[in-house]
Amino acid sequence: MRILVADKLAPFVTSRLQDLGATVTVDAKAEGESLTARITALDPEVVIVRSTKMEAMQIEAGRSLALVIRAGAGVNTIDLATCSRRGVYVANCPGKNAAAVAELTIGHLVNLDRRIADNVAALRAGTWDKKSFGVARGLRGRTLAILGCGQIGREVARRAQAFDMRVVTWDIHLSDSAAAAIGVVRFPTPEAAVHDADAVSVHIALAKETRGRIGESIFAEMKPGAYFINTSRAEVVDHNALVRAIAEKKLRCGLDVFPDEPSAGQAAYSHTLTTDPNVYGTHHIGASTDEAEEAVGYEALRIVQAYRDGAGIPNCVNLATRTPADHQLVVRHADRVGVLARVFNHLRGANINIEDMQNIVFSGGQAACARIAIVGQLSPEGLAGLAADADIYSVSQLAV
Repeated sequence: MRILVADKLAPFVTSRLQDLGATVTVDAKAEGESLTARITALDPEVVIVRSTKMEAMQIEAGRSLALVIRAGAGVNTIDLATCSRRGVYVANCPGKNAAAVAELTIGHLVNLDRRIADNVAALRAGTWDKKSFGVARGLRGRTLAILGCGQIGREVARRAQAFDMRVVTWDIHLSDSAAAAIGVVRFPTPEAAVHDADAVSVHIALAKETRGRIGESIFAEMKPGAYFINTSRAEVVDHNALVRAIAEKKLRCGLDVFPDEPSAGQAAYSHTLTTDPNVYGTHHIGASTDEAEEAVGYEALRIVQAYRDGAGIPNCVNLATRTPADHQLVVRHADRVGVLARVFNHLRGANINIEDMQNIVFSGGQAACARIAIVGQLSPEGLAGLAADADIYSVSQLAV
């Protein structure tokens, strides 16, 4: 098993991958054309990336490529359509950086209230200004609206509750009972959730439906002077609307993500938001802690081990949840060489495609039961033909 690690991961990952029997190449600087060249030369079965993009050219360059692992939560840097078309698994490591991102979120929240960064800057510039900086609202008793209450959102909620804040949320996957179980109040829309909030924190995943979702309608509902934090994805926010809201409603913002961020670790960057005195920016460092890096590393190892062992791929994001299958064929048969091959040949002769299959072997290794999802159905004559096989004990067909 050949593995290319095309990003910086925890130091122990390489040796642990080797312990799994893999030949490992690490090139944390490979990207774009250089990554394509690496994949072409090494022909890896597995590629592990963190921020590095895996686009169509890289995926198509890997003749043996079977698995791409995103060592992080999202998969927006990976061309899922090309991977799916070529039968390449895509897996990620969700939730492993949740604590790290939540910690930074709370750091931004405290900073927005106490202006810690401005305090530091003034002192370093030789200015003592307790008169200006000694004014803050305090967080106790205030309301925090969390937009997106997945693993990171829940970690933020726990920490905010430790500050005695009231937490409300909007999340399309969260029920009222589940919200009550974690001590938050769920609202049906993000606009409703932010209406009375003193602070708003964004933790929604980037998808076609969420791109630019945090925009004019939400900022219009926020209180003047409220705090706005985004440590999720830049693309979920309409930044033109945010710039207007900062100017018109005097919002204070803590942002860890920005439009068109450089892909390199160090580069020149400028944007209207980075120079606004009401915006406190960090350099997309939410997941950048040793604890998160180690947790992600262990999860990547778990995924590789499952692939090596032929088990189901944990956290796989590009398997079909529904197929065109409309019937299931159930075949109880002798566990002998060639039995399933004969079943498949029978289906091929009937021009029936197989969409999914599970073959369960019983103790003793003499019998098995195959459940085969198919498009179309065998005729009564076709079923009788299968049943006539001496190695098939029974066969049935169910509509699904």
